[in-house]
Amino acid sequence: MENPLCILAAVILLGGFLDAAAAQKNDTATESFYSSSINSTLKSVTVEPQSHSREGQTAPTAAAAATAGTKLLTTTVRKNQLDTKNTKKNSKEVISKKEKQEDSEEKTEDEKTQLDCPPLGLESLRVDDSQITASSYPRTGLGPHRGRLNIQSGIHDGDIYDGAWCAEYKDQHQWLEVDALHPTLFTGVILQGRNSIWRWDWVKTYKVQLSNDSVHWETCMNGTKHAIFVGNENQEIPVLGLLPVPTVARFIRINPQTWYENGTICFRAEILGCRVNDPHDIYATEQEPGSKDSLDFRHHNYKEMRKLMKSVTEECPDITRIYTIGKSYLGLKLYVMEISDNPGKHELGEPEFRYVAGMHGNEALGRELVLNLMQYICREYKKGNQRIVRLVTDTRIHLLPSMNPDGYEAAYEKGSELASWAEGRYTFDRIDLNSNFPDLNNIMWDAQEVAADKSKVSNHYIPMPEYYTREDAVVAPETRSVINWMQDIPFVLSANFHGGELVITYPYDCTRDWAPVEDTPTADNAFFRWLSHVYASTNLVLANPDRRVCHSEDFQQHNNIINGGAWHTVPGSMNDFSYLHTNCFEVTVELSCDKFPHASELPIEWENNKESLIVYMEQVHRGLKGVVRDKLTKKGIADAIIKVEDHDHDIRSAADGDYWRLLNPGQYKVVVWAEGYYPSVRHCNVGMELHATICDFGLTKTSIQRLKEIRARGGKIPQDLQLRLRALRLRKLRASTKATNRLRESQQKQARKARSSGAQRV
Repeated sequence: MENPLCILAAVILLGGFLDAAAAQKNDTATESFYSSSINSTLKSVTVEPQSHSREGQTAPTAAAAATAGTKLLTTTVRKNQLDTKNTKKNSKEVISKKEKQEDSEEKTEDEKTQLDCPPLGLESLRVDDSQITASSYPRTGLGPHRGRLNIQSGIHDGDIYDGAWCAEYKDQHQWLEVDALHPTLFTGVILQGRNSIWRWDWVKTYKVQLSNDSVHWETCMNGTKHAIFVGNENQEIPVLGLLPVPTVARFIRINPQTWYENGTICFRAEILGCRVNDPHDIYATEQEPGSKDSLDFRHHNYKEMRKLMKSVTEECPDITRIYTIGKSYLGLKLYVMEISDNPGKHELGEPEFRYVAGMHGNEALGRELVLNLMQYICREYKKGNQRIVRLVTDTRIHLLPSMNPDGYEAAYEKGSELASWAEGRYTFDRIDLNSNFPDLNNIMWDAQEVAADKSKVSNHYIPMPEYYTREDAVVAPETRSVINWMQDIPFVLSANFHGGELVITYPYDCTRDWAPVEDTPTADNAFFRWLSHVYASTNLVLANPDRRVCHSEDFQQHNNIINGGAWHTVPGSMNDFSYLHTNCFEVTVELSCDKFPHASELPIEWENNKESLIVYMEQVHRGLKGVVRDKLTKKGIADAIIKVEDHDHDIRSAADGDYWRLLNPGQYKVVVWAEGYYPSVRHCNVGMELHATICDFGLTKTSIQRLKEIRARGGKIPQDLQLRLRALRLRKLRASTKATNRLRESQQKQARKARSSGAQRV
């Protein structure tokens, strides 16, 4: 290593600074592990400030004077502040002014594992493949670049996307090495076994080695002995091992000592470390990515989420409203934030939009982005940002940050790095909400198969199947709440947020004939592809052609968008249900490779998604919109059917008669009809501009319908209606007479032919 490191005199790692400083006089001793041959020195070394820890606490910001030397920098911390098994919140830690002002019932948090430094970013891909090396590996698919926490393998073992780093040899001299690039205060390692449906492989114990130059290595000590860290007992559950003495270095190695008896040396890992400022570091001038927006970048549990939403309504009371749509299995409310210039009311012609996050409780990024979006829209509206003002004025926005709050709380308790790939994914009663909606696809397809005329089969507003409405149906309360919400509000456009991949998927999610993978487009495939492309092309990560594959599938070959069925079939998805049971078009946004990114990643993720979140909402104003009215009374007609020629998917007007039909630019023939009315036809043009073309319809009641209404009221039939009905009866009489005459003539011809053939035989 060209630039040497010096001894850090004092680093305060957890809790309040005063307690640590006082204890340091008596308890802190500077230790060195080894000396190298480098003689130059640093004048100062500081721990890089971290904006927020996972739980929202401020991470270490202590500075220390350096002394001459060429040793690894170590610092001892009081035992009650750093425990190698589990670090708990100290009852004496400093409480912020904001926390003191909170309600007494909400200011006490449950104890949970604390991470003294954030992850380097193996899981989130901040650590590049080139920074990870290994002693050996049997093939590319098990190379060091696969040794990332929670990385998922392909279906088949042996491909280039396997589920861990594995050593070629089974001995205690194997290692995985990570180059942090910067001087880093290493504090811990998180280990996990190999992801595979065919094999069981994990490391049971290991050592940790540190270096400044990747040549001279020293093993972490526990007193006078090598520290032995406890690893895994299964494939999936991550295990945290904290260094007995946090140490500043640039390189770190994980050196397996024992492993599962019937397996081999394989693991996935994350490294915990705080970057240290070094004026001689060639990378020191690099700017750490972040956000200029002053938002609450941290993970919010249920109580904190509720408080944040309340603070937004207090800051912007004129454009916000909080309401609930139901409760979870454990009784946690499903809160929704409405943002509109007239909250609490549907305005004629104004489209309804929704974002839904947290369907899988452990996919936490969407939750935080939706909370950030609330704050951002409120503040930008107050600043007079015309784009946001226009969006709020012309759109009624609904934001559901947590569809599965029970699952999130379970994942939150474990933390962003210690929750496994599936911890908190399901509801408390073990239901996957992603496939808990009724399967309307196969109901429609089965009806088309047996129908003599497929055009007569309903392609929209398919009713709920009987099996789904039974009392013993396996339907989560969260799902029922969202379905009722969809039925109450005429949503036009939506997106739901997931995590663990980087791709946008669009309906249909369910394949025909139960194929595991098959492209299954809707009648609006072109517009769904447009919606998906809008989000993907404006997302800073998705739009990066040099980004790394998350796990085992390269979606860049599909421009980062894919039909849901072409990825994997999901019967009963929310996307398909929205499209077939309501007017709403919905896509799924897979936001990140890391399902539960550390709080330090949230500002970066906000910047990656900010433009995408805004521009996607604006798409609700594409296509056609209008009001279907009674031509005589001018009242809106509810449930009028709007059919676009060559688009085999109809929509219906809302309670006030207004409708919105999302369409790409073009000329369209539109037919509208309603029960008791004559159909109406118009040709409507959709332009390139980001506002819908107004295409209103006035329908005339049929004579029979007018007669029914008059008779129901007991009124007198007007003369014009009497004449129209008389003319209608005469037309029907003439038509029936002609039909009778044609039938009689046909019968007479057949009789004459029969007599003629009989005479010839005689």
